[in-house]
Amino acid sequence: MLRRQKGAILVLSGPSGAGKSTIINAASEEIGEYYFSISTTTRAPRVGEENAKDYFFVSKESFEEDIKAGNFLEYAEVHGNYYGTSLKPVREALGAGKLVIFDIDVQGHRLVRAKMNDITTSAFITPPTLAELEKRLRTRCTDSEDVIVQRLENATKEIEAVGEYDFTIINDSVDEAAQEFVIVAKAARLKQSKEAEAQFIAQWLR
Repeated sequence: MLRRQKGAILVLSGPSGAGKSTIINAASEEIGEYYFSISTTTRAPRVGEENAKDYFFVSKESFEEDIKAGNFLEYAEVHGNYYGTSLKPVREALGAGKLVIFDIDVQGHRLVRAKMNDITTSAFITPPTLAELEKRLRTRCTDSEDVIVQRLENATKEIEAVGEYDFTIINDSVDEAAQEFVIVAKAARLKQSKEAEAQFIAQWLR
């Protein structure tokens, strides 16, 4: 019997500069059909940003209405602007059997776990050391000194939550990290929800 591909959630966290996007791109052809979750925000688009590609840009009123309606998987207010993950595109992707990939922080991971734990797998992606992370942040020359210091401070706090994740991928080599990511993505698809387990048992006992 040909089994229909199941939708699943894969949460990725890790410090800025860990190479999460690079790893996803390197592994994209091997992980099957996936939907990369795009955040919704009330902040104004920056130069070059596109709606529905970089973010879903909405008004504060619209965002707050969706909060009241329970339409967010997770959300937070940062520097006076809301950021959140809308449930509608996530549900559509899951229904289509896609792997839904989140790139969110430690707090976001906890919220996703609280709401959709039985179909969620998670991986923490990090360079091998804090010193290596600092080297990468400085090499890419995209951040000011203040931003680099802040990112390193955040990283020292986030690394303490590494034990909350199912897997840790140490990005020392992009090729090796991408192959490990492929294994994690395939494992995520094999995870059974409580509902799927009950259906399987009922079918098995016929």
